Amino acid sequence: MTGKLYLVPTPIGNLEDMTFRAIRVLKEADLILAEDTRTSAPMLKHFDIQNKVFAHHQHNEHQSSNEIIKFLLMGQNIALISDAGTPAISDPGFFLVREALKFNIAVECLPGATAFVPALVNSGFPTDKFCFEGFLPLKKGRQTRYRQLATEERTLILYESPHRLLKTLDEMAEHFGADRQLSVSRELTKMFEETVRGTVTEVKTHFENNPLKGEFVICVAGAEPVEKKKKKYVDDEDE
Repeated sequence: MTGKLYLVPTPIGNLEDMTFRAIRVLKEADLILAEDTRTSAPMLKHFDIQNKVFAHHQHNEHQSSNEIIKFLLMGQNIALISDAGTPAISDPGFFLVREALKFNIAVECLPGATAFVPALVNSGFPTDKFCFEGFLPLKKGRQTRYRQLATEERTLILYESPHRLLKTLDEMAEHFGADRQLSVSRELTKMFEETVRGTVTEVKTHFENNPLKGEFVICVAGAEPVEKKKKKYVDDEDE
């Protein structure tokens, strides 16, 4: 029998968000794969998880996946974790899952922590339909993507690092309009968790005068529907 590949979410900040099931799966796994073994070590020690841990990250995932598949085919159960949150969501995992499925290896993703869900719910924007973009391209294709997203009517969700946040807000003002409503969350589940809501201009002003620490989740209100814009234009003309 082949083994099973488990994708196990880990807390994005507060260790109390670890599930009982996640702890059990990690303790029972024959091998744990971690994005950064040094980052995961304190969390694993906290829950007394003593299994062997090997690195599986964006720089070695193509090469290491071949070896991991061999272990799975030999009947080993392997658990994949990222530094925080759910593996494969803006973290390594997708490639390994795809390779495992090619060999008819069972894959099971546990439910658990991920940063964009609480940020979306906290935003107050519509949650029935949304578009998760993760990190935008750093250079090539970034401006093109902005232009494509400018007319997206669903709530947009993006990730951003602290050193790029202000520049990203400038880009959003240019492509989405300075009055587009945003909700920016940082340090989710941690002691200094913060969510700032307002226009692009208002949010930028806040972060120009406050610490830029932690990872950021940006929720952007969807663009106004084209038909509604047309009607507003006609009504203005009638006046």
